Amino acid sequence: METKVLDQTGKEVGSVELNEKVFGLEVNTGLIHRALLLQLANARQNLAHTKTRGERRGSTRKIYKQKGTGRARMGGNRSPVRKGGWVVFGPRNNQNFTLGMNKKERQKALFCTLSSKLADGKLVVVNTITLPEIKTSKALEIYNALPLGKNALVALAARDEVVERSTNNIKNIKMIQSGYLNIADLLKYETLILAEDVVKNLNASAS
Repeated sequence: METKVLDQTGKEVGSVELNEKVFGLEVNTGLIHRALLLQLANARQNLAHTKTRGERRGSTRKIYKQKGTGRARMGGNRSPVRKGGWVVFGPRNNQNFTLGMNKKERQKALFCTLSSKLADGKLVVVNTITLPEIKTSKALEIYNALPLGKNALVALAARDEVVERSTNNIKNIKMIQSGYLNIADLLKYETLILAEDVVKNLNASAS
């Protein structure tokens, strides 16, 4: 398997081999869905928390006598039916939402997503992306020269602060390091732009 390699101006400058174990897999949507749920669940912050009867401040004294007042029976001020009372069956921040998935399944889900990008023609490989200075307009010139869709995810092999800071203000483009490639970003962004070094690293990771 091969795909063409572009330069920063959008011109074809060669080709790069693709490992079939990474870019030639049959897409397993069920596995990708499980990996996405895993990522979203494990990133979830369990902040919602309500107080139980023992955690609410206030007297436990019965407000008024049981009978003879002509009103409904009422317990203490901390009753869940009164303002400032405890919450019945409310959310607690000790609930565990994390999910598990073995390493081989997570890797295969990532490779299936990469294979889907290639099959849909949404994978773009560039030999390198470099800028002499931090300039958003210069970064836009590079991305406009590439065959992008409505948005794009750019993955570089190593962090380049100049390119990263020049890309930060472009709302429809996100830049990450190749080690942080993940299912959620791959599904969110239409086009995937990979540096040639990233492709070679991915090829080696499945050999």
